[in-house]
Amino acid sequence: MCGIVAAVTTGGNVIPDVLHGLRTLEYRGYDSAGIAAPAEDSLHLRRQVGKISALEQELANNALPDTPTAVAHTRWATHGPPATRNAHPHMDDEKKIVLVHNGIIENYAELRADLQERGHQFFSDTDTEVLVNLIAWHQKNGKEELHDAVRAALKEVHGAYAIVVLSAKTPDLLIVARMDSPLVVGLSEEGSFAASDMPALLHLTRDFLVLENGETAVLRPKNVELFNAEGVRIERTAIRCDWTPEQAEKGGYPHFMLKEIEEQPDVLARTAFDRCHDLTGDVHFEKEFGFTDATIQSIQRIRFMAMGTSLHSALLGQQMVAELSAVPGETLNASEFLYSPNLEEGQTLTVILSQSGETADSLRAMREVQKRGGQVLGICNVMGSTLAREADHLILTHCGPEVGVASTKAFFGQLTALYLLAIRFGRAREKLSKEQGQELIHDLRALRPKLDVLFSSEAAERIQKAADFLAQVSSCLFLGRGFHFPLALEGALKLKEISYIHAEGYPAGEMKHGPIALISEDFPVVAIATPGRTYEKMISNMEEVRARAGKVVAIGVAGDQRIANQADYFLAVPEVPELLSPLVNIIPLQQLAYQVALKLGRDIDQPRNLAKSVTVE
Repeated sequence: MCGIVAAVTTGGNVIPDVLHGLRTLEYRGYDSAGIAAPAEDSLHLRRQVGKISALEQELANNALPDTPTAVAHTRWATHGPPATRNAHPHMDDEKKIVLVHNGIIENYAELRADLQERGHQFFSDTDTEVLVNLIAWHQKNGKEELHDAVRAALKEVHGAYAIVVLSAKTPDLLIVARMDSPLVVGLSEEGSFAASDMPALLHLTRDFLVLENGETAVLRPKNVELFNAEGVRIERTAIRCDWTPEQAEKGGYPHFMLKEIEEQPDVLARTAFDRCHDLTGDVHFEKEFGFTDATIQSIQRIRFMAMGTSLHSALLGQQMVAELSAVPGETLNASEFLYSPNLEEGQTLTVILSQSGETADSLRAMREVQKRGGQVLGICNVMGSTLAREADHLILTHCGPEVGVASTKAFFGQLTALYLLAIRFGRAREKLSKEQGQELIHDLRALRPKLDVLFSSEAAERIQKAADFLAQVSSCLFLGRGFHFPLALEGALKLKEISYIHAEGYPAGEMKHGPIALISEDFPVVAIATPGRTYEKMISNMEEVRARAGKVVAIGVAGDQRIANQADYFLAVPEVPELLSPLVNIIPLQQLAYQVALKLGRDIDQPRNLAKSVTVE
């Protein structure tokens, strides 16, 4: 993995457009980049380790010929270390076919050994080079048409892939295929395009075909032919992406992460307000939601599953739904569910959350639930993603494209959607009256103007002082209780993701069962201590830290002197109902992580070793 961009057009030089798309995919994280193009019955290849800027410098020194066709890739290492020989694209050993690939070919070692016995040579450590040589072998042994050779090779492959294949013999044609790794095809009058994600092509088109598992497509400048897993030609209506190219740009901000943190008040409005019905005290989702009151009433249990940041929003969603609708449930790491006992699903609903809708472990968990006879509600941000297409029911968060690797506004959108889901379930199950529903909706609408204070100069000054302190430590602890425990997990994750400071989130009541041994002047605590049912207990936890010479960074309501007196650094937030406090408290945690990383000079939008969409297991 990580980022694919390819184009076959009616004329002109497409390389600048392909490189522009590749830069748009930088948010996915990568360690090398490359591009290939045909010219005069041969293939030309340029690859570099490091950033796309290194590839652009290579192209400045060693230009490719102008071409209407090109394939490009940013690689995140899975097989072999970051090195030029392992960077994509990869060619067969006769340099007649070139391929870019996301995913993992699980049986590549066996295939490589077979191909070596047949006389093929290999020059990289990658599974991708095995696949391109396998395609070349089939083309020389009975499958002269490139599409036929690709399909024959893929029948021998086990694993995940999204691929684009180009042959020197047919420079005006691209073959694309997909299995458990995202791939979209863009359509326009000027050409046909392929990419890992829609934002990479928004400067070229807004119309897309989304490939399903097992499908292939033949891309020509003027048309696209789509084929199912059996090789039968099929038709599909293109979808139109309502994101704009500007939404995927920084817009004057130094980093995407900062831009996306500051977009969160608007995310609240986009995710929620059109769905809130003030007169009925209820929430109306779009038709993809698909639940009637009767089906909601029949649900006896809700299981939430996700990975990473989405797992933390799932933990909060479980509490919100239980609070407002009295439906019991659990929250699981999606990758662990795959190894759980195969029990009957009964009247259990599974809610799966993913920003991209392409998280490999979450998709596998979804399919396992469906295989067991269960129903899945997907919550994600990307229209046309695998989760959006394959889930039985759907809520889109409408956050717009999130580019920063460390998720911020997508988490905020998920929390907002989960709050709405809890109201809808509470009203359908008659656990909330109309008046209670109206009050909950009023609270949400009233939250929007209250968020502005979190972006004031006074708030920024407090964040900066706390960040200057945390930037000096090597490890710290985030504590919270109840609704604040998942926020402690998320705050710790944000700090470690982009600053590389070790941080752990803990339920505050667990501190005395081990972590308290670490408390010292050099091991600070970030405490989330806004009003609610755990407020007094959090004060006690902070006192325990202070008694052991530990430093405290506290998030508390503005004017709360009890919390301020226990804190070395106090981050003030507006007071809101406890159920909405996660939407307020998460913002200073995100800002704190950002400022610490900025202080340390980290690569904030593309932290080391991380990818935006984890599309391999």
